[in-house]
Amino acid sequence: MFRHTKAFSSFSVNDIAKAKTFYAETLGLDVEEMDGMLQLNINGGGHILIYPKDNHTPATYTILNFPVKNIDEAVDGLSARGVHFLQYEAPIKTDEKGICRTGEPFIAWFKDPSGNIISILQREKA
Repeated sequence: MFRHTKAFSSFSVNDIAKAKTFYAETLGLDVEEMDGMLQLNINGGGHILIYPKDNHTPATYTILNFPVKNIDEAVDGLSARGVHFLQYEAPIKTDEKGICRTGEPFIAWFKDPSGNIISILQREKA
């Protein structure tokens, strides 16, 4: 029934203007405004809808994952743009940069301005 449809994901934020600045300027994504919402145009033709929600509650799980070739370069670049990476002790241990290097993929998490969790991950060693 849905095999040939182009499904897309969506999530809420508490401030569309802050979300637009973060996703467009900090992360460098192609962001389009539409009827009070945002559409992230993802490489390869995918789309993600971001909508405002007055009583927004941040997701307690990772809502977006961005594969990168070199996680250290990506963490350093985002840190220079003011992104703060989350630190975990258990069951996942992150290093001083916020990168979990146990097994593959290497992964680091951060939050958007509305508190939603995002990750960058490196599947292969650089």
